[in-house]
Amino acid sequence: MTEAMFMIASVAPIPVKVIKPLPSGYQIPDPLPWPQIAGPLAAAEDALARLDERLAKSPIRDGWIARTHFTDACASLWFEGELVHLEDLVLHDAEMDVRAPTHELTRAHAVLRARRRIANAKPGWALSIAGLAGLRGRGGQGELEDGSGGRNEETDEELDANEAGDEADSAEPLRLTVTDARLADAFAAVDAAIAKADRTLAGEIATSRSSERDPLVYDLDWDEDERLDAWRAVVDQTHTLPPALAAAIAADAWSALEPLQHTPWLGRLLAASVLRERGKTRWHLSCFHDGLKAIPRERRRPPRGSAGRPAIHLGAITAAGAAGLKDHDRWLTARTLLARKLDGRRSTSRLPALLDYVLTRPIVSAGMIAKELRITPRAAQDLVAELGLREATGRGRYRAWGIL
Repeated sequence: MTEAMFMIASVAPIPVKVIKPLPSGYQIPDPLPWPQIAGPLAAAEDALARLDERLAKSPIRDGWIARTHFTDACASLWFEGELVHLEDLVLHDAEMDVRAPTHELTRAHAVLRARRRIANAKPGWALSIAGLAGLRGRGGQGELEDGSGGRNEETDEELDANEAGDEADSAEPLRLTVTDARLADAFAAVDAAIAKADRTLAGEIATSRSSERDPLVYDLDWDEDERLDAWRAVVDQTHTLPPALAAAIAADAWSALEPLQHTPWLGRLLAASVLRERGKTRWHLSCFHDGLKAIPRERRRPPRGSAGRPAIHLGAITAAGAAGLKDHDRWLTARTLLARKLDGRRSTSRLPALLDYVLTRPIVSAGMIAKELRITPRAAQDLVAELGLREATGRGRYRAWGIL
């Protein structure tokens, strides 16, 4: 009896797996706490309108958009407690890393690619089923942001006309036409496979191997589809609300429901897409992460279920709009001053192209300039000295310049 009790006591207890249940659901406060959100809502709507109107006719709009993609990507990792240097992200994007990229850097680059993909697509693409699947890495074969795909209708009509004409002539040309059509279909399939392989290598879609998730990294009982459907149901309920408030509720609902396990930043990008879909921001993608950096930590994390949580995201929208407006005016002033050095230059001068390129990146190196303008690194340094750009790094291993 004693030996049996000893054996039972020596057996280690079986670990019990704790499954995080799906939250009961995100409930939009009814009625909304208007005394708490009326002021932040008016400020957010005003900040978005001012910035979008300024960018509508700005000569540096494309440069502003490209630069804010980098800063918001770095801010997304900062919000999660990771540090990614802006210059490292720029060099990694240009495939000119000075060291092996870290895991945090590759995650920041994933945010950067997602922002570019959303900004270049149609306003409602990111919130559609195909858009969410593509951003999650589950895009179908041949799915594009603009919804185009397949063969051209005019080409099909031409093939049909040619087949009809050949059939009227003789049976031999008909057999050749069928063969040509089969070859065209085969070539189209090959082109589609090559395009899919290119997107896979670029990291835009997931391979079949990535669908088999490691249980040490992912919770296999985490039903992402169900959580994502619950989040989309919340977004559908915000169509009658002001755009800024709808985006704030979408961001707050994503934080509460946690649809995806390792991409909390995607919810804020989708909240910015809500603003684009509603027509509030037609010329830019709002930088939620940059705005959240301006909010103190104690205010940024209120108790779960608090009715005033959307006001935090409204404050982030306001801060992002104000910071974006200041950056735009500063970069526009710098461009105006540097453009004076272009007077009297020859039409073949590379200085205008250098100025346009510098405005699209936070920093540029001699190698990046040489690759973009197709010149030698020595010539790139001479152009930088001639334009009078400010050195941003001060490192001895490599030098970088930019309009700060």
